[in-house]
Amino acid sequence: MVIKIVKQPLIDHYDFGEIVVGGREYTHDIVIHPEGILSNWWRIEGHRLQLADVKDFLGMKVDVVIIGTGYDGVMRVDDEVVEAFKKLGSEVYVLRSRQAVRKYNEEVSKGRRTLLFIHLTC
Repeated sequence: MVIKIVKQPLIDHYDFGEIVVGGREYTHDIVIHPEGILSNWWRIEGHRLQLADVKDFLGMKVDVVIIGTGYDGVMRVDDEVVEAFKKLGSEVYVLRSRQAVRKYNEEVSKGRRTLLFIHLTC
């Protein structure tokens, strides 16, 4: 389900298996982008992010792409994912989810169009 937003919200809280964005709690992986939040986001392989998993977002004009790889950093990110977003002119950060949340809030606070893929567990 996509929840439409007018302005990118900050992340209020993150801990293993839960995230609160703009006052709303999510317990499944999500994607936050400038136009909305995709809740209950899943990948072809649970602990691997592949190009096919992000293809719907490649046409989105964003300044920054942040990938949260989980509480302990278990989710692996294919090099093709990073390269695809870099070719489109976006800065790309692959971080454990706690650091990804901090980076996301920092970039959104600067007014930058930010795309966040976040794995909540592992």
